[in-house]
Amino acid sequence: MGEAPFAHGIGGSADLPISPSLAIAGAVAALVVSFTVLAVAWRTPRYDEAKGERPVPPWLDGLVRSVGFRAGLRVFGFVVFAYAVTVAIFGEDLLTNPIFGIVYVWWWVGLVPLSLFLGPFWKAISPVRTINLLFAKLSGSDPEVGVFDYPRWLGHWPAALGLFAFVWLELVYPFMTELGPLRLWCAIYVAVMLVGGALFGNTFYEHADPFEVYSSLVAKLSVWGSRDGHLLLRSPLANLDTVVVRPGLVAVLAVLFGSTAFDSFRDSSSWVQYIQSTETSSYLLNNLMLVAFCVGTGLVFALGCVLTGVEVGTSRWSLPDRFAHSIVPIVVGYIAAHYLTYLVEFGQRTLIQASDPFSNGADILGTGDWSVNYWLSYHPTLLANVKVVAVVVGHVLGVVAAHDRAIKLLPQRHQLTGQLPLLMAMVAFTVGGLYLLFAA
Repeated sequence: MGEAPFAHGIGGSADLPISPSLAIAGAVAALVVSFTVLAVAWRTPRYDEAKGERPVPPWLDGLVRSVGFRAGLRVFGFVVFAYAVTVAIFGEDLLTNPIFGIVYVWWWVGLVPLSLFLGPFWKAISPVRTINLLFAKLSGSDPEVGVFDYPRWLGHWPAALGLFAFVWLELVYPFMTELGPLRLWCAIYVAVMLVGGALFGNTFYEHADPFEVYSSLVAKLSVWGSRDGHLLLRSPLANLDTVVVRPGLVAVLAVLFGSTAFDSFRDSSSWVQYIQSTETSSYLLNNLMLVAFCVGTGLVFALGCVLTGVEVGTSRWSLPDRFAHSIVPIVVGYIAAHYLTYLVEFGQRTLIQASDPFSNGADILGTGDWSVNYWLSYHPTLLANVKVVAVVVGHVLGVVAAHDRAIKLLPQRHQLTGQLPLLMAMVAFTVGGLYLLFAA
């Protein structure tokens, strides 16, 4: 039961029938050319929340703002939550139990496309927000207001710790596919969220819920924005510029990017051979490497930011959080490249398993006799190109976002040269990400 049922990652280099050196060289060239073009043609800031936005049709705005629509989303989220709780408690402790796919595939990976195309999806359906709302209704209190004000210095640090706890469970813990540990983790998550909501109100979820922070950051690359409660269409990069700078933002993105990179690394032939040849505990080594990837990613990015030129009196150490939004498209691109086949193929398998949650031959959803479509895996060249393009596009968008922010923040004499350390950090991410993509 300790073996992971899901083939994390993207397959080996045989599944990527293009030249690794050519792909890496092309990606680096794309970043350098993009930066050069930006340096010549992009001299004034172009992105902020007020630029390039326009209202959606009134009927769509009215629909999204309606009580019925929002209640429907909450009901949907709670029904899925109740189903997951039921199969987690009463289902068999088998790999065919759909709870593993619900948590590790639908919840963790599925949040990315849902948030990218629909906006802050987890915030809209979050069952912990729904339960907190019901408690507030019963007690006659306001769910937006807690007993205490959420400490500003705490920022997103609880979310970063929560995300790390989840990726540790998924990627390192040897019994991640046993019901007991998964139930315990989910129970702790729900308990912490409900206590936090009671103490600090809905502000707690916005700042500290690891999945809401994760979903909301990805949603900043969607076309959906809002102002004064009204739905707007907005350029994704202008939307990205609205990421609120809070303590711990870099840590959240470092965990997301670093853990995904580690997931590729742990499947690389060199790491597998080293694990098999050493007498040191593989569990200990994987724990150390997960920490190293997450911390290392954050340090490389932070160093690239603090080495930029700033005005006298401006703290260099404030720059990493202020440039952190530029890492969001890189994270999304790499997650898309790394987990694409995993989401499509094991997402289908989870839907099939969900029709027989108690392993008694039932077909509740009518999907029990479906079969997994492996079309993507049968087209390796297309798959390889899609994954490489996802990584490159993510990094190019990151360079654009960082350049636009640099023009706003840096003194004129450092607006170009001051970006070079950050560009070098992004080149390192590109080379490392593509190398791991091929090495897995």
